[in-house]
Amino acid sequence: MPYKHNNSKRHHFKKHTYRLTNHSDYNQALKNRGRIDVWLSDEILKTWQHEERTYDGTGSTEKYPDSTIEACHYLRMVFKLPLRQAQGFIENLLDMLGMKHLQCPDYTLQSKRLSQLDFTTPRFKKNDKPDTNIVAIAIDSTGLKRFGKDEWHQEKHKVNAKRSWRKAHFLVDSNHLIQSAVLTDKNTMDDQVFESLCQSIVTDVELISADKMYDTNAVYQTLEAHFPNADIVIPPKGNTFADDDHHPKRMSNLIGCFALGIIDWQRVRQYGKRNISETAMQRYKKIIGNQLHSRKLTNQRQEMLIGCSILNRFTHLGMPNSYRVA
Repeated sequence: MPYKHNNSKRHHFKKHTYRLTNHSDYNQALKNRGRIDVWLSDEILKTWQHEERTYDGTGSTEKYPDSTIEACHYLRMVFKLPLRQAQGFIENLLDMLGMKHLQCPDYTLQSKRLSQLDFTTPRFKKNDKPDTNIVAIAIDSTGLKRFGKDEWHQEKHKVNAKRSWRKAHFLVDSNHLIQSAVLTDKNTMDDQVFESLCQSIVTDVELISADKMYDTNAVYQTLEAHFPNADIVIPPKGNTFADDDHHPKRMSNLIGCFALGIIDWQRVRQYGKRNISETAMQRYKKIIGNQLHSRKLTNQRQEMLIGCSILNRFTHLGMPNSYRVA
């Protein structure tokens, strides 16, 4: 990226100005994100709870199906509510809809059932069917805070942040849909979860881009196994030198950077398409939040996947189409 490459001169660059071509449609899409019926549809309400339950002496069948628990957590995360407030909010909604025979799952039950949801990849990816038209994907990671003092508290009282965070790894396609996501502890390296990210993609991909943290032979071998015809665009690390043991595509990128220079190489190889992963991480932190509310890792993983599913649903509602004017 030119701005990162010229970091010392970045303050001289004027911020780009963009103009929307679909202002009316995007404005309506933003308003639709606040609609209750996006998450609380008639189909979900029809199967909200099981009226008849079986007791066999070892326990009973579940009163609330997974779809109900998912709907509760969607509403909780979209409107940024704690569990108890989310329960009160949903109970009031059911009251206003005239469905007083329906009950909202208790907040303790919502917390316990969160880890039992079968989220392995984000939902709402082209109606949850394998996408047969993925042109390009970008891969990156970011940190989500578990606990710790905020910046104001640190500066005011001169205390240590004592922060702890999890690492969220995203695989995003060219339509801004998060196709795969994995949550790990902060000590896990980016290239160690590459295999898990790629498993959910079952179609051919034309272009794969990632930053230099993924510049390892293991990553290239994984990509070659999953996407043999893909064009891999990963800039080499600063201390990488030519070696016969390198993967052929890695050597090609290394030679290209030395021959053209990093800026020209990025322009020729369309490395700028990697910004869709940066945009996805920014959208997650702005819309969902930069902090995890669950305490257990199993719950945190489900929470992160629910957040990615929300972003995918928002993407389907509408995204801005813009062009640069200055």
